[in-house]
Amino acid sequence: MKVLLITTHINFGGISSYIFSLAKALINNGHEVVCASSSGEMLSLFNRNGIRTIDIPINTKSELNPMIIMSLIRLLMLNRKEKFDIIHAQTRVTQILASYMSKLTEIPFMSTCHGFFRRNMGRQLYPCWGKRVIAISEAVKKHLMIDFYVPEEKVKLVYNGIDVDQFKILAKRSDPDYKVRTVGIIARLSTVKGHKYLIEAMAGVIREFDDARLFIFGQGKIKYELIKQAESLKISEKVFFLPSISNTAEVLQEIDIFVMPSVQEGLGLSILEALACGVPVVASNVGGIPSIIKHDVSGLLVEPGNTMALAGAIMRLMEDRSLAIRLGQKGRQEVEERFNLGKMTADIEKVYEEVIKKDS
Repeated sequence: MKVLLITTHINFGGISSYIFSLAKALINNGHEVVCASSSGEMLSLFNRNGIRTIDIPINTKSELNPMIIMSLIRLLMLNRKEKFDIIHAQTRVTQILASYMSKLTEIPFMSTCHGFFRRNMGRQLYPCWGKRVIAISEAVKKHLMIDFYVPEEKVKLVYNGIDVDQFKILAKRSDPDYKVRTVGIIARLSTVKGHKYLIEAMAGVIREFDDARLFIFGQGKIKYELIKQAESLKISEKVFFLPSISNTAEVLQEIDIFVMPSVQEGLGLSILEALACGVPVVASNVGGIPSIIKHDVSGLLVEPGNTMALAGAIMRLMEDRSLAIRLGQKGRQEVEERFNLGKMTADIEKVYEEVIKKDS
C-alpha cells in the first residue's frame, strides 16, 4: 500500500509525533509512505528514520489561502509518479487539500481528528472529513457526531499509540526513599493547555515544599505572559522555561511528576509518554484524558481550572511515595496494554483497507 500523509507542518507537537510514529510503523510493516508538509523542526528526525518527506507550501490555517492550490499542484505532479493508494490528512487545511486531490485523482482520502474544533461556516458548508475519520478518543468521537453530524459508521475510534520500547523505567521510580520534587509539563504554550493553573498551583506547592521545582517544556505565544505570572507569584527562580524537545523519553527521566492541566484535550500524547516512563501523572478530567487515566488507579484527575485541587494532587504525590510508585507502575501497564504503537497501526491499517475496498 502506498500512503500519502499530509499535515500542515512537522514542528514539535502531538500531530507531528503521531505522523512520525505512524509513518515509521507503516514502513516497518512493508508499506510505502510519503509525508507532505511545509517541513519543520522534526525534519531531520524523519530523514534519519528513512521517512520520505516532501515540502509543500501549506503552513496556513486559512481555508481560503492560495497556498492550498499551490500545494495541490505539487501533489498532483508527485502522484503522476507515485500513484498513491490512499491520502490521510491530519489538519483542517490539509483535509481541504486532500479533498481537492481526491476529486481530481479518485484516490480515496480520510482524516484523523486530533482534538476539538469550533463550528464555523466553512466546516458546515465543506466538512471534508473523507471516507472515514479517525477519532483519537471517545470524547472526540462524540464531538464529531454531535457537533458536526458525522455519521457514527463513518467515525473510527483509534487511540493514539506510542513505541513503548523507547521509554524506560529507571530504578528510582520504585525506590521508596527517593524524594519526589520535580514537576514537569511538555506541551505547546497555549491557553488550552492550562499552564497558568499549573504555575498558580505551584506557588502553593512551593510554600509547603521549598525544594520543589517546575520545568515547562514548549514554545508558544503565551510564554512571556507565563514568565510574568511566575514573577508576580515570586516563584520565578523555581520555574524553568525550556524549549520544545524531540527526545521526550530522555527529558521525562528527569521529571518526578508529570502534570497536564488542560482545559481541552483530545487525548494527550505526552501523558502516554510520561506513563510509559513510570512517571505518576496529574491531569485534568477533561476531553479524552479520562480515556487514559483512571483516577487513583493509573493517575490523579482534577477538575480543569481548579488550582487548589491541582496543588493538592501534586503535594499528595510528594508526600505519599507508595502512591507515586503504584500510579507509575499501573500507568506503564495501561500504556503497554491499550496505547501501544502496534495496536494503533494495525487499527489504522484496517481503516485504510476499508476505505480502499469501499472506493473500488
